Amino acid sequence: MKACTDFIFTLKAVDYKREPLVMMREVLARLDNPQNKLKTIHIAGSNGKGSTVNMLREMLEKAGYRVGAFTSPHLKCVNERMTINGELIPDAQFLRYMNNIAFIVDTDYDGDYPSFFEVVTLIMFQYFAEEAVDFALIETGLGGRLDATNVITPLVSIITTISLEHTAFLGDTFAKVAGEKAGIIKEGVPVVVGVKQNEALAVIQQTAQERHAQCHVIGHNFIVAANKQEVGMQYFSYRKAEVEINDMQLKMAGPHQIANASLAITAVLLLLEKGHIEISQTSIRHALQKAQWAGRFEQFNNNIVLDGAHNSEGTAALIQALQAVYPNRNYRFIYAALSDKDHANSIALMDAVATSMAFTQIDLPNAMPADRLGALSQHPDKEWNNNWRQVVRAAIRKKKVQDIVVITGSLYFIAEVRQWLQEEEQ
Repeated sequence: MKACTDFIFTLKAVDYKREPLVMMREVLARLDNPQNKLKTIHIAGSNGKGSTVNMLREMLEKAGYRVGAFTSPHLKCVNERMTINGELIPDAQFLRYMNNIAFIVDTDYDGDYPSFFEVVTLIMFQYFAEEAVDFALIETGLGGRLDATNVITPLVSIITTISLEHTAFLGDTFAKVAGEKAGIIKEGVPVVVGVKQNEALAVIQQTAQERHAQCHVIGHNFIVAANKQEVGMQYFSYRKAEVEINDMQLKMAGPHQIANASLAITAVLLLLEKGHIEISQTSIRHALQKAQWAGRFEQFNNNIVLDGAHNSEGTAALIQALQAVYPNRNYRFIYAALSDKDHANSIALMDAVATSMAFTQIDLPNAMPADRLGALSQHPDKEWNNNWRQVVRAAIRKKKVQDIVVITGSLYFIAEVRQWLQEEEQ
């Protein structure tokens, strides 16, 4: 398995010269089009995709369905990207599906492989089809219109949020990014939208209208309201037309997670309306009490919070969650990130609420150097050090009762720290 994963990690999208989706469709046809054998829900957006998928999975599982979920990135091993009822794809099946792809590529394409994400998407479609899942929840990798997953016609589409990210690929305005994400909207397929930014929302609504797709927008077609936040649980209410569910408990913290939960509930209600599922409000309630997502406002012992806030919208949501769960505390941020993000805005947001700022980096070719991150901060108490273990150890050692150590930035950084913390606790 290691030789297989080492190989697919070398398949960089930047080296890829083919027309988007053409090879995907050709290889899928040679695999007997497994994607067409699935009932799918397609999820795009800048933030909140994984959390929304996880809440959907919990709800559908609680109602008795067998649910495949395709998410990214992984925190520990690539198998995490494709699960059935929370269980990772076994190595033996992963290798078998990869060998199917390798045979086709070697035979028909002279060994010229598609990108890493396309390969894992091809593996996922084979897995979910062969295992005959009741529903497949499929998260886009990058954008939507040209994304490797955009070869399906789902039962429902979801667009969570829009922020300026991956601007070299998706465009440098909200309208351009929204246009790429809206590419998942299919003719006559309802779309659930959590986007609040006006310019982006207008593009999505226009696309939905052109494709005769019902557009269900948060704050317009369904309403959600936070009731109270406690440590370990928050409460909220939801209303859509004649459906009203009050005082629901949500394990995941922060107002943004209430919004994500409302998208998942709306999608489930649309499936119910169309006769695709049977589900009770009790199942919805119990699922949201349980749902959690590793590396997203994940709380460890001794007041340590891990959160993969990898853009300014995510950072704003993280700060809202911190102030709700841990009001009037000292926030000591540790930040590491990749070079393809708008760090200045994220760092300015943290500067405004931080007691201290520490910058570090991870061992990846596209990691942003710690000193360059530090130079973007205006905080009077800031430091940087390339060795993240030293930074985290020092923060934990010096932490006082009122301090919350907030480790944030790239999910690749969060994955490494998370594994290290778990090993340190053992």
